[in-house]
Parts: sequence; structure tokens; C-alpha cells
Amino acid sequence: MAIRKIVKLGEDCLRKVCKPQEKFDLRLWLLLKDMADTMYKAEGVGLAAPQVGILRRVVVIDIGEGLVEMINPVITSREGSQCGREGCLSLPGRQGIVTRPNKVTVRFQDRKGVEMEMEAEGFMARAVCHELDHLDGRVYIDVMDRELTPEEIEGHVPEDDYE
Repeated sequence: MAIRKIVKLGEDCLRKVCKPQEKFDLRLWLLLKDMADTMYKAEGVGLAAPQVGILRRVVVIDIGEGLVEMINPVITSREGSQCGREGCLSLPGRQGIVTRPNKVTVRFQDRKGVEMEMEAEGFMARAVCHELDHLDGRVYIDVMDRELTPEEIEGHVPEDDYE
């Protein structure tokens, strides 16, 4: 499939609220495939549709445990907290420390429109929160505790001990 251009911070579509995905058709399936291919090529763990210029509520995530596709996702519960580093394919070369829930429950539809629910903990919960923020026009720098210096990005920071 096609590798899509990843939108960078400063482009309008990263700051817009996405519309629900209403059609579960071949066009959506192609978007999901392109998004997954783009995410893997960029060596990311998640990608939201606005990051490829599409203002729809569509997300792909793979933290190394297999691809998860979420259409019209909504977090229905949050528990605990975790603090750790985050980066973003739309903000290359930057990282920050972000506090997120340690556990989330997310309701979404699969590529065929079937309602699903998933509990995510730890790194997967972080990835879900990060990608769903994109659907509402937020990026991690809007909610970060602090930005990492170039030296910290290359090395160890105390927050890494919590992951």
C-alpha cells in the first residue's frame, strides 16, 4: 500500500477535532492499511488519522504485541497514573515527560463497524491516550509535565524508572 506523508506540528489538521467515521468500506480499509504501513516505516507505535491529514476518528497502534485498529474510540474509564517519556511522529526529534492514566478502558469499532471494548494498561494505555488526544486536536506537548533536553533524550531520565 501507500506510505503517507506524516503531518508535522504547525499544520492546521493537527489542531482540529476529527469527525466520526461513518462508512466502514474499502476506502476505510485502505486508510487503515496505509496508516499501519506508514507507522511501521516511521518506526512509531501509533498513528492517528489527522497525522496523515485525514480528519476522521481512526487510530492504529502496535506496541509490539500486534496491530490494533480503533474506529471512533472513546475512553470510558481511567485508573491510576504513570509518568514517562513520550515522543510523536508529528514532532520529530522532541520528547517530553507526560503523566497519563495507568489503565484505561476504551470502546471503539473495528474495521467492519463491530463494537469492541478493550482494557489497556501501562505502555498500551499511554499509547491509547496519546493517539486519542490527536483526534481532539491535542498533542502531547499540550499536556506534558516538561520537555526533555537533547541530552536527556539520548540518555536516562528518572521518569524512565516508572516504565
